[in-house]
Amino acid sequence: MRHGVGNGRRGLALAVLLTGLVGGCSPGDGESARAGDATAARVEVARRGASVGAAGSACELPVTFDIAESWKPKAVDAEAGLAGVSEDLADLADAFLRQGPVTMACEIDAKPAGNIGFLRVWTGEPGDAGARAVLEDFVAAEEGTSREKYRGFEADDVTGTEVEYVTPGSGELRTSHALAVITPDGPVVLHLGGLDDEEHEEMLPAYELAKTTLRTTP
Repeated sequence: MRHGVGNGRRGLALAVLLTGLVGGCSPGDGESARAGDATAARVEVARRGASVGAAGSACELPVTFDIAESWKPKAVDAEAGLAGVSEDLADLADAFLRQGPVTMACEIDAKPAGNIGFLRVWTGEPGDAGARAVLEDFVAAEEGTSREKYRGFEADDVTGTEVEYVTPGSGELRTSHALAVITPDGPVVLHLGGLDDEEHEEMLPAYELAKTTLRTTP
């Protein structure tokens, strides 16, 4: 399903909270490729645009990865966002900016590429929990999740855990994909949702690109 404007339900409810807290960068040129996911099925990998994670990029993160052409990355200052809302909206803002053991650090918008959805990056404090435990806590913190399917994955110098699951939508279940890795600076979670399953399917190549190019930031 293609749309010119819009956002997911939570994004619409709280877009105003992030105004002024984020910044973008321009995508570059790239190539098309295909790669297999952790299940043996062939999954398309999106055309490369910019890269995020390194110093000087739109989002400075413990990991670096490529983003799909035309997708727009924006750094999220969660602490500033929480400090800048009224008491009435504090719980809602906290639920949007924090999920389980991690806090939103980067939001990569698919709208410039013609879809409604985000690839979001969440980071946490260093600890003893492994990637699967972090991911399980992340999923458990989202209301109404079910049908979780976990599997391991490897990319460049990182290994981690990936999950596919569903949540209630507008009259239907919506699919999400997420992955978690552990870095010296703490856990990192990448999550792809979408307005509905058609949007999610169209955005999966961008998620696959991020996963297959994921590496720790030097």
